[in-house]
Amino acid sequence: MKRIITVTLIFIATIQFAKAQQTDSLLNAISTDNKHQDVLGAFKATRLILSPTTATIQKNNLNVLIVHRFGDIASPNTGAQTLYGLDRVQDVYIGLEYGLSNNLNVNFGRSTIGELLEVGLKYAVVHQSTDNTSPVAITLLGDYGVNVFNYYGNPVKNRSSYLGQAIISRKFSSNFSLQVSPIFLSTNTALPNYLSQDHQIFALSGAARLKITKRMSIVVDYEHPLSAYNTNKANGFVNPLGFGIEVETGGHVFTLNITNAKSISEINSLNLSNSSYGRGEYRIGFTISRIFDFNKHQNNYK
Repeated sequence: MKRIITVTLIFIATIQFAKAQQTDSLLNAISTDNKHQDVLGAFKATRLILSPTTATIQKNNLNVLIVHRFGDIASPNTGAQTLYGLDRVQDVYIGLEYGLSNNLNVNFGRSTIGELLEVGLKYAVVHQSTDNTSPVAITLLGDYGVNVFNYYGNPVKNRSSYLGQAIISRKFSSNFSLQVSPIFLSTNTALPNYLSQDHQIFALSGAARLKITKRMSIVVDYEHPLSAYNTNKANGFVNPLGFGIEVETGGHVFTLNITNAKSISEINSLNLSNSSYGRGEYRIGFTISRIFDFNKHQNNYK
């Protein structure tokens, strides 16, 4: 009950904080005759390092995601011996995101860890507006995941996971965006399968993007599970944290990052993260996002 109250209070506080901010610099950066317009580009991609963003794919567009995590850079028996982790693969995620409308996406993905298959819906409920009538953007995400192999002799229902997330973001200026996300995860058989492990987890994630050039930004991403098991240091859990450089190249968004998280999917990373920066257990990763537009465009050439 305390975790529910904590998440709710943080959710409300985030919205109230956003309402209290001034948007003069943002409004000055956007030239328009109609002051009530959506703020664009809080985040260029639909996901950062660990977390999805409030961004959605436009109608009849397909976003192909390739996410890769290598091995430890500086833990024992790694370093130059494994080319600082590049010889090893921790996790690979292949994802598809399709725009049913400008605000509603259907998502599908597959992760190496746990042979996890995911399908979900992402819906942009509120867009941040230039006149501050809506100071934040809010997007809801629902995911279903299943470990496709029967690791524990369990039926499919015991290998299923359900994730619900509210993503709240604000573009404070043309260069800086921030988001926070309350998360609920229910995993019928969590990996690893420890008897003492919590199967229902409340968590918070936070991310920021700082634009440094026209097409390059610095991004930071963090996850903080609130369950008793994950917050007990004796269980060896380490909160996932990532830092990266995001580069926009036309139809691609490329993110090169370093993180202690081995797992890419939130379903896994909120349960599995036990790698520590202090022990050299951090790794290079990257995300490639490529959008394909299937809308019919008028050909003006004769």
